[in-house]
Amino acid sequence: MTVTLSPRALMSLLANGTKAMDVLETALTMGLLDVLEPGPAVLGELAEKFGVRPLRLYKFLDCLESLGFVERDEPGDDITAARYRAVPGLRDAVAAVAGPDAIERDRDRYPWRRLHGRLAESLRGDAGMTDDDFAWPPRDDEQTAAFERSMAVGLGPVLETVHRHADRLWPDRRRLLDVGGGDGTLAARVLDDAPGLRADVYNLPAVAPLVELTRARCGHPERLGFVGGDFLAEPLPGGYDALAFVRVLHDWPNDVARTLVEKAYAALAPGGLLLICEEFRTPDRLAMQFFWSYFLIGVDSCVSRLREVEFYTGLLEEVGFTRVRVLPGGWELVTAYKPPDAP
Repeated sequence: MTVTLSPRALMSLLANGTKAMDVLETALTMGLLDVLEPGPAVLGELAEKFGVRPLRLYKFLDCLESLGFVERDEPGDDITAARYRAVPGLRDAVAAVAGPDAIERDRDRYPWRRLHGRLAESLRGDAGMTDDDFAWPPRDDEQTAAFERSMAVGLGPVLETVHRHADRLWPDRRRLLDVGGGDGTLAARVLDDAPGLRADVYNLPAVAPLVELTRARCGHPERLGFVGGDFLAEPLPGGYDALAFVRVLHDWPNDVARTLVEKAYAALAPGGLLLICEEFRTPDRLAMQFFWSYFLIGVDSCVSRLREVEFYTGLLEEVGFTRVRVLPGGWELVTAYKPPDAP
């Protein structure tokens, strides 16, 4: 179902955002979404099932319909005969945003309230985040741990995509270098699908203790390692036939992104595989990136660049990679190979 709202109607929904979240969280915790999504569900039967008053439920479902989340078929004046069906994926989406492990709950820990109501001052440079609030790169072990924990929380779509395509990615690979691979969460999950693979996380030395904690918890500690270094200042280490940039390149200007891809090409063995997974610029990704776009208004040291996927596919080909593909998933995965006859 596609819903197109006028700017005025959209503004009305935004102004009532906290109330909308109340409706969605209630529908989730009651179990109503579990019934509405497969649908169709008859209002009278829903009221009896959940022990609620039909007229009140009718208005509650109007709220969900106004958000574009349910379709209603009301054949006559008897509201108890009205039938409803939720859009596919609604329950999982609400759980992902409002559940206990929601990315949005994690993001809310950041001190965004320092900007709230002061955006004009922030845009002029008169208000913003201090290094105690948020520093990029993180300036101490506490900030490093907090940042990497936050990044791990948001890996769900990446893990889904890499798992989906595991059979085509890893069968002929032996060593993976996950560049800027956080606390090792992604590398550890990859190893679950690739029994013949060893994975090393390449990151700043301060991250080593976090990767060690992940290694101690994972099912393949002997195949998960850590290599300390600074990918901005040093060449990438060699000896790998697969290399990954996951949520890394968007943090840097175009020329730095190009340099990192060139370093990957130089480091990979001939025939080596490069993976890039980012939040590419689409309406959905811009919406889900809203928090960081807002929060980083008050930070001058970094910016998240949501680029079109064509930026990366074109860059890979310019650098010399071949067999460039975009694999579908929660987040698309770009794969490319260094030619087997490359020097």
